Amino acid sequence: MFATALRLELATRARNYAASESLAHAESYGDAPVVCFKPAGAAHGNFLAASFKAICANPEWRRRLAKVHTSARRSLPAMEQGRWRELDSCMSSDALLMNVFCYPRVLARADLRHVLAFEAGAAPEFGFPARVPLKNGRSDRTEVDLRLGDLLVEAKLTETDFQRAPKTRLDGYRDFENVFEREQLPQSEAHFESYQILRNVLAAYAGGRSFCVLLDARRPDLIDRYGAVLSCVRPLELRTRCRVVTWQEMARGLPGRLREFLRVKYGVE
Repeated sequence: MFATALRLELATRARNYAASESLAHAESYGDAPVVCFKPAGAAHGNFLAASFKAICANPEWRRRLAKVHTSARRSLPAMEQGRWRELDSCMSSDALLMNVFCYPRVLARADLRHVLAFEAGAAPEFGFPARVPLKNGRSDRTEVDLRLGDLLVEAKLTETDFQRAPKTRLDGYRDFENVFEREQLPQSEAHFESYQILRNVLAAYAGGRSFCVLLDARRPDLIDRYGAVLSCVRPLELRTRCRVVTWQEMARGLPGRLREFLRVKYGVE
């Protein structure tokens, strides 16, 4: 319910934003269309200009733009040149994340560092390979949305949940029994719920890092799901290093131009 309402609002805002700024875009097929913005040379309608310029100037960040939109061929009209990318979508939490953290000098703002609790001088690393240890001596291929120094960040927007995974998969993690009260975790007969949270908390534990879920205040369902997992974290010290922050809370510490962009395009204020 909350995810559907937010998707409808973001689509309406994106449609209005594209019209007001005369931005090239297309809408997906179906009853609840998603707005996707077309790149236009050195600009991109899904990004604030200053953020997009910084992304294009950084090879590691620019590489994130290339991920192909997996359902574009069946859900979006064909482009005359190129292909649709995941970060073209108005629903992309990664695009929102990069709009904020690639904005020039944003990480120097004390208010932002305070609300997210990361150290000064930290450089954003998107798609960080956390490599959570397994019982067999290997590591999994967990990719965290953002790393800021010792802080790991999972970003969410319109996603339905935090995914689920077979219990056999979680039982293969080296630290699973030490970190979680297994029987208390949200679960079904064969699956554990909120797999993304579970593995990111394990990543924070293994690396001695902190963990933050960054999500929208209009998603109390995700906040509740996160809380249900956090209450099952056994080490108290680790629990204090895990937190949830809303986009709305974070926005208060951002520059005015970026705040206005988030207000108009995402309804974050």
